Amino acid sequence: MPNRSLRDIKDYYDVIVVGSGLGGLTGANILAKQGHSVLLLEHHYQFGGLATWFKRAGGHIFDISLHGFPVGMIKSCRRYWTKEIADSIVQLKNIRFVNPQYDLKTTFDRIDFTQILQDSFQVARSKIEDFFEHLRTMDYFAKDGRTIGDLFEQFFPGRDDIKRLLLEPIAYANGSSLKDPAIAYGIVFTNFMRKGIYTFKDGTDSLIKKMVSELRGNGADLRRQCNVESLLTEEHDGQHHVSGVVVNGQKVKCGAVLSNANLKNTIEKLLGLSKLPASFAKEASSVRLNSTSCQVYIGL
Repeated sequence: MPNRSLRDIKDYYDVIVVGSGLGGLTGANILAKQGHSVLLLEHHYQFGGLATWFKRAGGHIFDISLHGFPVGMIKSCRRYWTKEIADSIVQLKNIRFVNPQYDLKTTFDRIDFTQILQDSFQVARSKIEDFFEHLRTMDYFAKDGRTIGDLFEQFFPGRDDIKRLLLEPIAYANGSSLKDPAIAYGIVFTNFMRKGIYTFKDGTDSLIKKMVSELRGNGADLRRQCNVESLLTEEHDGQHHVSGVVVNGQKVKCGAVLSNANLKNTIEKLLGLSKLPASFAKEASSVRLNSTSCQVYIGL
């Protein structure tokens, strides 16, 4: 990585944020607004994490993510960011799903999905209402061992077409497998069904630029092309406490680290399981990375 990425960096920060995904950016902004000195380090050449974009010949700018999210994002952006960012969120009212099993358009909300399931998939309205009410009352903290597959089979047995309709559009948001926990699906899908799907009208590139500008205005120090190689710790009374990071071969001290890297990279590679309590290390080691979605971009 180029040395200029760390030019004029301070020796110490209250908090170092690893990764500039939306979680890292938002966490950094909250801390900076509270008066903490914040250093945000991003490995990539642009900020945003998975909320990113790429350019191709012909003036095409392709968004990697943020194609659709629930209405709650408006409130979150107004609370944690700015009114300008919140006001740039608009609803997608004409979504089309095309595959060998069906070709349909939808506003992707409960009213429209109920009509589609009833008219296009011949499901009794009472069964549809039972399904939505069941999702609405699911308790995140309850011990529910069901998978998404179990949930679908309970309400729509043998209907692979309906299962595809219900899962495929939001697979990127909650896991793409029927073997994933039913509760994760229930919460995410219910959020989408409240008022449909929304997106940023000016694209991801505009959103991230606004967030970066706001962060810098709040006093945060943001650096790109900075690879965090490890987390530094100091041992006190048999316990390890984070004291800094090694970035591009250089040590930077801090009071705390907020990691927006994935769990396994953070604790297994950057920190090291040996520095964690044995019970926590064992539980963390059992976590598996989920599958993700695949997208094909066509510039017209």
